[in-house]
Amino acid sequence: MTSELQTLIEATLFGVGKSMSVEQLSHGLKQEIPLVSEALLGLQSSLKRRRGGALQLVEISGKWALEVKPSIADKLPKAAKTEIPTRLLKAAALIAYHQPMEQSSLVKLLGEKAYGYVKELSDAGLIDRRRSGNTRRLTTTRRFSEVFGCPHTNHKKVRQWFRERSEQLGMTDGTSTPIALEEDLELESNIDININE
Repeated sequence: MTSELQTLIEATLFGVGKSMSVEQLSHGLKQEIPLVSEALLGLQSSLKRRRGGALQLVEISGKWALEVKPSIADKLPKAAKTEIPTRLLKAAALIAYHQPMEQSSLVKLLGEKAYGYVKELSDAGLIDRRRSGNTRRLTTTRRFSEVFGCPHTNHKKVRQWFRERSEQLGMTDGTSTPIALEEDLELESNIDININE
């Protein structure tokens, strides 16, 4: 039954195209939680051993998802990738780097077009925007973590992960200020963003 359950889990995760918890899989497949947990670990191991396999099974904050291996993702045709329009990447990066970030601070950095960017990112399920006084508080979502390959979903851990990645890629000057933002920050020196939270 374990091999069959692994196949059913793989097909389920592939079919839904999003992450699912052990409980959701257990309920949907009408199997006991311990059996599903065991089958998930077995499937994860099996996918790792599969010669030439393109997929991997990952767990992010208690939810499991099938995703393309990072070594292959860059080689895929554009149509096969989750596309985030280039114009939204700077806004997404700023939110991830400074979260929780006030929408008004993002507007000060990017101008009025930031309102449209926030709506598009929210509609795509990449950010959460909650009312906070006269503005909105922006944080990343589980979907953001899945799309960008972040192993965390808690916004503080995502922020830390994103900052570490920025430093590794040489996108900061060692002072936790992204190099790409230095110009913007000089122009907007009165922006109320605490980057050392």
